[in-house]
Amino acid sequence: MDIPFVGTSAVAFIAVFSALVFFHELGHFWVARRFGIRVDVFSIGFGPSLWSRKDRHGIEWRISAIPLGGYVKFYGDASGASNQSDELRHMSEAERRDCFHFRPLYQRAAVVAAGPAANFLLALVIFTGMFMAVGQQFSPPVIDQVVEGSRAEKAGFKAGDRVVQVGSREIESFEQLRNQIILNADKPLDVTVRRGGETLVLQAIPATVVEQSSKMGRLGIVNEHPGLIKRGLADAVWYAGVEVRDNVFMILHVVGEMIGGERSVKDLGGPLKIAEVSGSVAQSSLLGLLMLTAALSINLGLINLFPIPVLDGGHLLYYAFEAVRGRPLGERVQEYGFRVGMALVLLLMVVVTWNDLIGMVSRIQS
Repeated sequence: MDIPFVGTSAVAFIAVFSALVFFHELGHFWVARRFGIRVDVFSIGFGPSLWSRKDRHGIEWRISAIPLGGYVKFYGDASGASNQSDELRHMSEAERRDCFHFRPLYQRAAVVAAGPAANFLLALVIFTGMFMAVGQQFSPPVIDQVVEGSRAEKAGFKAGDRVVQVGSREIESFEQLRNQIILNADKPLDVTVRRGGETLVLQAIPATVVEQSSKMGRLGIVNEHPGLIKRGLADAVWYAGVEVRDNVFMILHVVGEMIGGERSVKDLGGPLKIAEVSGSVAQSSLLGLLMLTAALSINLGLINLFPIPVLDGGHLLYYAFEAVRGRPLGERVQEYGFRVGMALVLLLMVVVTWNDLIGMVSRIQS
């Protein structure tokens, strides 16, 4: 790993991640301002401020030293995590009207949900633009070649078979078929194919392979006619939505396997791995970097919806309890939840960073 590549990786990581964080926080900010909620600070990064300025509304726009996140600090917040400050008890009625914590439940929930929603919207816009300007990788789900001795050959696949369904899921492209195979290593799949005038159901079990420290399935089928289709606006938006949906399902599938013990936490990657991939992709093409940005934006939006205090999903969980109970959870319960959530997030950061370091050492030694 040479110095120029490390520099490219660092710059690409900071650029991509900061853009994703900006759009995420912009979602919170935009909806809050639509409701007339006062915002004190909009920060990209954590820690000491490197640059800041105040606008005519008194909002401080800030770039901070640690580029691993960001926050919007509302009036009445004790910190960027939107935990309540002690001064809430002493606010006048006029001050409370500007304060996030005294707003109706639906407004607070909308502000919190707007961050992840902005990340999904960003991915949708990127995919839409790419599918219109460059085209979408969209190959017919036809098997041109079956690898000799592969799981596909043992399952009875033949060249010329057109796959129409995997389990209950309809297949429109070879790319969708490949994703289903990748996600189901060593799991039986009922694959419906059309062969001549017949419709057959073949049971296949993808073999497990490890690539870039990640477990994935491989069946041994090849499509030799990759296609690129330019879409009109309506079709581009539709297929961009399908791409976002498929990415969400893939992430949830992998997380479910980890929770169920079917997949190791070693598959998780953190900032160092993202930086390495960002640098590699940035050197290869702008198009690849845009694809990576869209995928990471979906990851960021979805992870923030996990019901862990500190994350947006944790706040939404608290609001769900408030909606059911008719009043907020007690301050002590929320504080304990915040501490547990912070501990879980820090533990996750330690795990993924350790995985990144182990992976980097292994690649250097090899």
